[in-house]
Amino acid sequence: MFRRTFWFTTGVAAGVWATTKVNRKLKQLTPESLARTAGTKAIEAGHRLKDRAVDFALDVRDNMAQREEELGEVLGINSDPELPAPRRYTAIENRSTPKSVDSDRTTYSYNRNEDH
Repeated sequence: MFRRTFWFTTGVAAGVWATTKVNRKLKQLTPESLARTAGTKAIEAGHRLKDRAVDFALDVRDNMAQREEELGEVLGINSDPELPAPRRYTAIENRSTPKSVDSDRTTYSYNRNEDH
């Protein structure tokens, strides 16, 4: 009698367990569940892709700055420029009095219509 009860209980438990597993799998395969799962995975993939793109851009920026610094050192761009030697002659002479002075014109008029 105990043997029959044991196997009956074991069979019922196995049936309940199998039914539960099958029902869970069927719920996972409904269109709504598949759409929800696909949407969640797409969002996660987008976040991963964004993080990788940001990391890549930061790496490129850092390496670009490092390379520019190296090129600046090699080409001498970053060093202080040497100032040219002072000129011996002035490029434009600044005279307080012009060479030829009209004795007739002692006052200057800024009226442009005067000549016309």
